[in-house]
Amino acid sequence: MHLIDTFDRGVRSSPDGLCFTMADDTQQMTYREVAAASHRIAAKLRDSGLGKGSKVGVLSPNASIAFVCILGALRADCSWVPLNTRAVPKDLIGLLELTECELLFFHPSLAPLTEEIRVALPSIHTAVAIDGIEEWMAAEGATVPQPPHDKDHPAILFPTGGTTGRSKAVQITHAMAELMNLGFAAHMPEPESPPIMAMAAPMTHAAGPICFPVFARGGTVVIHDGVDPQALLESIQRHRVTRIFLPPTAIYSLLAQENVRDFDYSSLRHFIYAAAPMSVSKLKESIEVFGPVMTQTFGQAEAPMILTVMSPQEHADALAEDPDRLASAGRPSLVADVAIMDDDGNLLPAGEVGEIVVRGSIVMPGYYKDPEQTETTRRAGGWHGTSDVGRMDEAGYVYIVDRLRDMIISGGFNIWPSEIEQTIHAIEGVADVAVIGLPDEQWGEVVTAVVQMKPELPELDVAEVRALCKEKLGPVKAPKQIFFRELPRSPAGKVLKRTLRDEYWSESGRAV
Repeated sequence: MHLIDTFDRGVRSSPDGLCFTMADDTQQMTYREVAAASHRIAAKLRDSGLGKGSKVGVLSPNASIAFVCILGALRADCSWVPLNTRAVPKDLIGLLELTECELLFFHPSLAPLTEEIRVALPSIHTAVAIDGIEEWMAAEGATVPQPPHDKDHPAILFPTGGTTGRSKAVQITHAMAELMNLGFAAHMPEPESPPIMAMAAPMTHAAGPICFPVFARGGTVVIHDGVDPQALLESIQRHRVTRIFLPPTAIYSLLAQENVRDFDYSSLRHFIYAAAPMSVSKLKESIEVFGPVMTQTFGQAEAPMILTVMSPQEHADALAEDPDRLASAGRPSLVADVAIMDDDGNLLPAGEVGEIVVRGSIVMPGYYKDPEQTETTRRAGGWHGTSDVGRMDEAGYVYIVDRLRDMIISGGFNIWPSEIEQTIHAIEGVADVAVIGLPDEQWGEVVTAVVQMKPELPELDVAEVRALCKEKLGPVKAPKQIFFRELPRSPAGKVLKRTLRDEYWSESGRAV
């Protein structure tokens, strides 16, 4: 199936059903209205010479009309390039240049950023503000034919950083998207009625693609323009939300509300958490507050989102019989084959620690125009290496133990240390620096810089270092903690990050 076919199933089953609403009940659109608008956008794209092979970026916070633009791009058979609104300009420019993006839909609040991008990339020949989309798109009644079914064509070029921090784009094909949707349908059924999903995490991250299984059932997406804990708790009760996806850090912010136990959560069927490890103590509290609805998935853009699953019932069973199992990421889903592999390409038995590997049609064909980086993910026997180290118990539950790479996951965002290290290295007086993630109850991990100054030079002003990093890299990548000390090194003089992490992590009882 083409990804737009998934949406059109909802159009056929619930043409007058509510497809989108903002949390404040504005921007409400039925499936019939969304379908008509997406056809008009697709027709305009086709008239502009865009279609299969063309890339369309969407730069916007969560908004109904922004998602309609995504659907219009897919209907025109273009590939969608999700853009993080919190990224610094150079990162966005690098991604758009890599993906050869030709047209950009943008939110009016991001007009200055869009102009900066267009100056740097003349190849983006059109930029359309979403508040002016009605005037831009084709006339009412315009339609386009269903795009041909090419299962290997990328529906999404999903941005991800490499170990060097440089932009990469995962090719999520229509076949991969179909399997992901089937996985959610199989593992998170809601047979009673069409689902109602609250989308508060960025639609440019996992929350956007997760909407498509909702569309297939003719369900409703209640859109929040960010994670406002009070607004989200009220929305679950008022809109009778049945499913929600959030990274653990956002869940912690809900639990921190004094009145978190005052709302009615009885409509919830699946409270999906992913993107980072979750504190077991907070998970237990979540089950106590929201009910037996917590649902974990483990995946990555390269093999999207549903490699393993831990169902609400499995959470309840673990809580009652084996609390340690709450630290697992669940068991392999129906759409992926998951195993543990050693460095020599041998599959390991239960209990042995190695790299978590996966195979099947859910795995990407490769990074867009980056065969060298694609090859680094290939393992013996047709397996894909996730770069996560873990083990599998006798019952098939997967436990993430550590990471092969030094990537930091903070607040659900992937952060690569090298560009932060380069920024701090450029400060006068710095001899060396290592950036690592340290455990944090709220963020999962916090970006931490360990700085070694040149001999006899004073320590830097911490506030100034943070301000510089925030200016150069954005607030997500700016270090939350900065320590000054001599760095541990190998005999060859290489900084031993593993030793450094072990020193700071030893008191946490965690390795990831």
